[in-house]
Formats: sequence, C-alpha cells, structure tokens
Amino acid sequence: MIIILKEKPDQLQLDSLKKWLTRQNVTLHISEGVRQTIVGLVGDTSAIDIDIVKQWDIVDDVKRIQEPFKNANRKFHPLDTVINVSGRQVGGGGFTVIAGPCSVESEEQIICIAESVKASGADMLRGGAFKPRTSPYAFQGLRAEGIRLLLKAKQATGLPIVTELMDLSQIDLFADVDIIQIGARNMQNFEMLRQLGKCSKPILLKRGFANTYQELLMSAEYIMAAGNPNVILCERGVRTFETYTRNTFDIAAAPALKNLSHLPVFMDPSHACGVSKFVPSLALASAAVGADGLLIEVHNNPSCALCDGAQSLTTQAFDELMVKLRGILPHRYISK
Repeated sequence: MIIILKEKPDQLQLDSLKKWLTRQNVTLHISEGVRQTIVGLVGDTSAIDIDIVKQWDIVDDVKRIQEPFKNANRKFHPLDTVINVSGRQVGGGGFTVIAGPCSVESEEQIICIAESVKASGADMLRGGAFKPRTSPYAFQGLRAEGIRLLLKAKQATGLPIVTELMDLSQIDLFADVDIIQIGARNMQNFEMLRQLGKCSKPILLKRGFANTYQELLMSAEYIMAAGNPNVILCERGVRTFETYTRNTFDIAAAPALKNLSHLPVFMDPSHACGVSKFVPSLALASAAVGADGLLIEVHNNPSCALCDGAQSLTTQAFDELMVKLRGILPHRYISK
C-alpha cells in the first residue's frame, strides 16, 4: 500500500499519521520528492481500512500495490535511486561505464588494462578474482591474490573496483571492494542476499539466465528488505533456443525494469552475446534505450586471455566505443 500526501503536509499531522500506521504493525518507507511525499507500507496491510487513511487532511490518495516487491517498486519510490560509489554518482540521469577483463591474470595485465580504460573514459574497473566456470578444469581465477591485484590497480588509477562474490565465506576479502557483483548463478541464493542486505556496500545484481524481471526484482527485495538500499540491477542475457550468440540479449530489460523499479539498471552486452564484434552495437543500443550504465569486458590481448577472450574488446575497440557513446549521449555524463 502507498499513501500519497498532499503538497507540503503539516509536520504534526504527518507525525501523528506515522505513529498510527506504526501501530498497525507495518514498516514505513517515506520518499520525499520535490512536490510530493509518498509513504510506502510494507507488511500485512489487509487489515488497514483505506477509507480511514483517506480521512487524514494531509492524505491525497491511497493505493494498494499488487506486485510482491515493495522496496524496489517505483510506485513506492517515484524518483530514481542515486548510489554514491567512491564519490561517483550511479543512477539519477548519469551514465556509468565499468570496464576491464573477465578475470585478473597478473599485476602487469590488470594495471595495464586499468590505465587504458581510464584513459578512454571508464568510470570503474571490473575484473574477476573468483571465477564461476562451467567446467571444474577451467581457470578459476586468482582468488584472494586477484583482489589484492585489483586493489593495486585501484591505487594506481583511482578507479573504483567491481568484482564478483561467489560465496559468503569470501566476504572478508571484499572489505575494500567498491561494488560487490552477484552473478547470474547466485541471483536466487537467498541466504547470500540476506547477508548482503546487512552491509551498506553497493550490490550489482545480475539477472539469472532463465529468470523473469519480477524474479530479479524479488532478489533485489531480499537485499533491500534486510537493510541495504544500494542495489544496481544488471541484464546479462537470457537463455533461449538461439545458439548463434552466447545468450539472447534482452534490450527491453532497461526500459522495462526502469518502469517497474527506481533502481539503476546496467547492461552487460559482453556476457550477453559472447562475440566481441557485436558488443559495441549492443552497448550503443543499451545507452539509447535508457540504461544507466554498462559493463564491458576489455583485454589488452584477447586471443591470449585465460577467460572469455572471444567476448572481450581490445583496448583500442573500447576507446572507439567510448567516442561513439559520447556522441549519442551528449546530455548525459560520461567520463573522459
């Protein structure tokens, strides 16, 4: 249920309304806009009489919400959520580019790529320290050493770092990571999501390859309901009958999720298609349909990459992509 208040509500009446609502055993989430304040009620609202709520002078309207996700719902929070990541704004009309290799391979490799993507205009550095691989015999990442090297690259360039958490047993290693990424395979690891809700660190939550928008938003709800509002949604392609590309990139995810939710929405065309020559076109399309940011895989020598070289842009191709992005988004901020 949401309660829409009249413009500039009387503070004494608002305090009184909040006390009455709290006695109804619901949790209040208040969103204050420039001209409108919305009070969202989370919990069992079936016993709350809408007509009684409407009798309050400061109440303009009352609506019941049918969707099971409440905290992530745009109806609860009409304004876009803006997340501060080491002084950089994510969401709220800006455009953020996160770039870097699929996996951290060496100190020389990660620092070289970090310096290159920064020079091209990337806002943050991505790189896998722990790698979820289909085959147990494939390269699994450098693990703790990979995070250490990411932190060295951050020190060298100033770029905030983004890397994937695969298991809660690793969480202590992520103390200095700026954004924790939760991959498609863990999107419905609900116990992990609850624990991540107990921290304030931004969480980049990728959609599972066979999950609906609502299921993605319900996973975000687990994090937010536990107390962490700093969630970034990410589309990385879904599995269909098509085999020409690695996955099918759902370009509609950006406008659809932004219609349903106030959370920032990023797109990952690298994992979606798995073919580097298609990545620039899909990245530009993502920006054009309103995404808040991109995850792009970049490698200084893709043919020799230990993981996902086929979908990685060269540093030169990434630089060319950033030039094109600035051309189609002149009104939105892209670093240079």
